[in-house]
Amino acid sequence: MRIVLIGNYQPDGQESMRRFADMLVEGFGRAGLATETWLPTVFFGALVRQTTSGLGKWLGYLDKWVLFPLVLRWRTRGTARADHRFHICDHSNAPYLPHLPAAQTGITCHDVLAIRGGLGYADAYVAASRMGRVLQAWILGSLRRAERLAAVSHFTLGQLNELTTPATPAADWRVIHNAFNARFWPMPADQAAPLLRAAGLDLNQPFLLHVGSDLPRKNRALLLEMAAALGSRWAGLICFAGAPLEPALLARAEALGLRQRVVAVASPAHETLVALYSTCAAFVFPSYSEGFGWPVIEAQACGAPVLVSSVAPMPEVSGGAARHADPDDAPAFAAAFLDLLDGPTRQALVQAGLANCQRFEPAAMTAAYLDLLAIPVLTPSPMLQPASL
Repeated sequence: MRIVLIGNYQPDGQESMRRFADMLVEGFGRAGLATETWLPTVFFGALVRQTTSGLGKWLGYLDKWVLFPLVLRWRTRGTARADHRFHICDHSNAPYLPHLPAAQTGITCHDVLAIRGGLGYADAYVAASRMGRVLQAWILGSLRRAERLAAVSHFTLGQLNELTTPATPAADWRVIHNAFNARFWPMPADQAAPLLRAAGLDLNQPFLLHVGSDLPRKNRALLLEMAAALGSRWAGLICFAGAPLEPALLARAEALGLRQRVVAVASPAHETLVALYSTCAAFVFPSYSEGFGWPVIEAQACGAPVLVSSVAPMPEVSGGAARHADPDDAPAFAAAFLDLLDGPTRQALVQAGLANCQRFEPAAMTAAYLDLLAIPVLTPSPMLQPASL
């Protein structure tokens, strides 16, 4: 049995999708299966410095949507045998489905946010250009062809089913939760201290933590509103890890008198991220829309108390081991945080979070994908044991 994973166009820089593909490669390898990854060839895109806008974007489209389908058809000649399986790692590559053997091909749907944004749904918090709307409609139409599909949450599968139904009535569409795509653990304070110091954090001050991009749906400004609602009851720092701070966020911090308490850690290295999760006063994730929400379980695995949006799928992912509030209700987030200043309450939430993380072990995800792709496990079960979290 050989598994071929279809990955993303490298110049697009979709790091989370690369890590997801790597997870599958590692898991299938532990199951004793030969696995390889096919990526769209960078041919026309090599003529420019970047392929995310302007002429470069159109050259990237030629590579992804004209050249690579031809490559797929050529490479699958003679390989579409019963002992081969193909899996498209990202639903945005659904237009490749017609170029692969349908009964032997699966696909993962991570979210339908861009699709819904292209259809005009405001609650997706994803804007779409005219070309983007055309592309997302193409992606949605292509997803209908999937005979084997994994959605990363019940919420995502529900949204997909609302938009379309499988073209094949006997299609197998199911939920397979994501697993951890790296090791996360409660880092001891003495190990975290030098990493935090290097990141510019004052070790004598507690901090709230947000991890993510500057996309509007991430709702980073709520942490500022939350800190303002806390007032004199809590005077710690507000740390944003991930994307650099956008001007509007800095302006709001200035207006609230919080600018001196805001700390940015742009693109932290993995160990620094673990140190941040492990030592924060609380991890705050007030997102308006997600397909899964990896940071929720990453924070839980590091022993952080989690305050998260009440919008689906966050409760599904948190497993009830988080405090949930309306993403527009800063006082509710502030009140939930004040509750966590009680030691036993905080510790109970942390322990519940650590227990919840067991649902997302890599071995469980691997076994579920093997079942989706109808691949018998030929190796002893210890081969599917996960790496330590």
